[in-house]
Amino acid sequence: MQAAEARHPWEGEELERLRDLLDQGRVKLGVHIRKMNSPGSPVYRYGENIWPAALILTSSFLATALVHFYLGAAVLAVGCWWWIAKVLPRVKDGVFDRSAAYALADPARFDLLWSRGVLSLYAKLPDGAERVATRRDDWRAYVRSFHEDTP
Repeated sequence: MQAAEARHPWEGEELERLRDLLDQGRVKLGVHIRKMNSPGSPVYRYGENIWPAALILTSSFLATALVHFYLGAAVLAVGCWWWIAKVLPRVKDGVFDRSAAYALADPARFDLLWSRGVLSLYAKLPDGAERVATRRDDWRAYVRSFHEDTP
């Protein structure tokens, strides 16, 4: 008979422990925004990506057709500034929030997104060392490694 392997105290509850570590601010979750903000992604929203661009282009075309080319170019320039400065940060934050909630809701979802390289984990330890886990690493082992650090 083989000796029973020592079981880690957090084995089987890594996702719950990860949620705790995230809530405590000890670990940060990274999300590949471009992959998650693409059609086919479970958190993609067509409206937040299409309507602002359509509004800018339509306004620019109407200003060009009804008034003058220079007004259409100015509307396009202001619209591009608005898109980059105001809309994109909101979209990025929304995609991150929806992706994190989606991934942290179920271990199978987290595993799937992890295997696709969408998620990463980062921690800066009190001694200044940094720990990072990406697709090539085992996220469960990464989370279990914090067990020794808990008070």
